[in-house]
Parts: sequence; C-alpha cells; structure tokens
Amino acid sequence: MSRLTAALILSLACLGSVAPAQDLAGRIEGKSYVSPTGQFRVQIPVLPELGGDVTDTPNVVTFQDDFNVYVSIAAFQQDATQRWENSTRGTKDYLIYFFSNFVLADFKQNFNGVQIESAKFVPGTMDGSLLTYLLVPGGTMFPERVQPLGGDTVPVAKRGNLLFVRNSFVYVVSIELAERVLEGKAYGKTTEEQDEILRKRLVEMLDKITFTAPLAAKK
Repeated sequence: MSRLTAALILSLACLGSVAPAQDLAGRIEGKSYVSPTGQFRVQIPVLPELGGDVTDTPNVVTFQDDFNVYVSIAAFQQDATQRWENSTRGTKDYLIYFFSNFVLADFKQNFNGVQIESAKFVPGTMDGSLLTYLLVPGGTMFPERVQPLGGDTVPVAKRGNLLFVRNSFVYVVSIELAERVLEGKAYGKTTEEQDEILRKRLVEMLDKITFTAPLAAKK
C-alpha cells in the first residue's frame, strides 16, 4: 500500500463524519482557513453565531453549523503512482478512477446502500472536474435534527461532490443537501432541482477557494 493510499483511506472518512473538536492542523487567518500544506485558503462558510465549527485533519477540512451547512474540502497530494495514473488516463478517466477507488469506496465502507444517483464530467471547470451526486442512507450530518420518519425508515442523505486536480493535488469538495432530510416529506424538490441546488453551492464554494501558485522550477 502506497503512502498516498494509506492517507486517503484514513482521511476520506472525514467526508462521512465530523471529527471531534481539536486543535487545527491548518490555521485560521481572519475569516479564512489556510490548509496545513498552504496549498489553498478558503473563506469560512459558517458563522460562530450560528453554531459554525471548523475541524480538520492534515488532508480534510470540515465546516458545519447547527442549521443546514455541511461542507468538506479534501486535498491529497499525488504520489508518483497517482501522477502516472493521471498522465496516462487523462483527466476525465483519472477522476472517475479516483472517485470509484477512493471516494465512493470510502462512503460504501461507512454506509450501507450508498448509490451513485448521477455523475458527469465538466470540462470547463478547473480544467476538467467530475461532478457526482450520491444517495447515502443514514449518512446525514444532522442526525439530531432529522424529523422522526416512523418505523425503521432510515433517512437518505444526498451529497454533491466535485473532484479536480490542481498543482498535483486531488481535491474533493463535498456538500450535503441538508434540506432533503431536515424537511422530510415536505421537501418537494425534484431530482433535477436538487442537483442544480447542489451544483450551484459547489460552484459558490469553489469561488471561495484561493489556490497557491506552484513554485517555479529552478533553472
């Protein structure tokens, strides 16, 4: 098992659960979070006044409040094997490979019955990105606020994920559509409407991220 694979297996679990309060691996500067590697900074999308909290590991940062915001940003540095996979497969096939073997596999390990509702490659975003929508039974990050559904029915959370490569790091931005489980049967959005809401939120989140330019090669 490569070092990258081990880091992925350990850190992607944060895409499905919030870590307990702890000292940050990264740091907060004003209203922004800066990753431990310094590869990116992001405007914090939650407010302390609304119960907003920031937790992280060396690879994943999670933002959540007490109402309806759950966002995680994972950034994994590609090792030699992953760079080779990327260069030989091409962006689209590489992102599909990465999603299937790491992200989806981790969700399935943590939650039974996970399904891909839809997925598509978006060539115009981040020089090529993969947009996926997952249905995750029992996977809501707001379990204490889910309305009683009766019987043994397990609420099915919906998660939008955006994957792309930047400066030899694989990024996974993930957002839960909290209203889907919080409003229960009263939530009347169609699948297409839900997809569009998540897509817009992912794009808005992407606009809050600033990436560090790679160091120029020495001559």
